[in-house]
Amino acid sequence: MSEHEGTSGTAVETTRRDFLYLTTGALGAVGAVGVAWPFINQMRPDASTLALASVEVDVSSLEPGMSMTVKWRGKPVFIRNRTPEEIEASRNVPVSELKDPLARNANIDASAEATDVARSAGEGKENWLVMVGVCTHLGCIPLGQSGEYNGWFCPCHGSAYDTSGRIRQGPAPENMLIPVFEFTSDTVIKVG
Repeated sequence: MSEHEGTSGTAVETTRRDFLYLTTGALGAVGAVGVAWPFINQMRPDASTLALASVEVDVSSLEPGMSMTVKWRGKPVFIRNRTPEEIEASRNVPVSELKDPLARNANIDASAEATDVARSAGEGKENWLVMVGVCTHLGCIPLGQSGEYNGWFCPCHGSAYDTSGRIRQGPAPENMLIPVFEFTSDTVIKVG
C-alpha cells in the first residue's frame, strides 16, 4: 500500500464521483425543462382569450322579445329581453316537473332551485336572461325561440329548453349554464 492510497484516497474519489453525478443530473434536468417548455407554454391561453375574460354588452337596443348573441371565451352567450308572457310561462312550471332542478347560475348558490327568478338577472330584472348558448348534451348551439316550449331547441338531438333556458325534453342532462354577469348600468351587462 502506497502513501496515496487508503481511506482518504477513496473519500476523494467518492466526492469527485458524487460531484459528477450531481452535475450530470442538473444539466439533464435543465435540458428536460428546455425541451418541455415549448409544450407547456403552448397550453397557456393566448392573448385574445385573456382579453375576452370579460365583455361588456350594450343592451339598450333590445326591446322585449328580442335577443342577441355575443362571443365570450370562444362561446356564444345568449342575452334575451323576455316578454311578460315568456316570464309568466316559465313561472308557471313547478320545479318538480323539471328534468334538472338546479338553477346552474354562477351568480348564486350552486344548490339553488331552477325557478324563473333564479335563472334570470334577479328581482327587478326578471326580463333579462343571460346564458351560455351551448346545449348541455353535446355542445351544439340551440336555435332561439324554437321548439315545443318556445325557448331554445337543439335540432341535432332534439333537446328542448323553455323560456328560462331550462331543459324540458331530450337527451340534454342539465339546464343551460348562466355565466357570471352583472349590470354595470341600466343598459350595459358585463359578462365574466
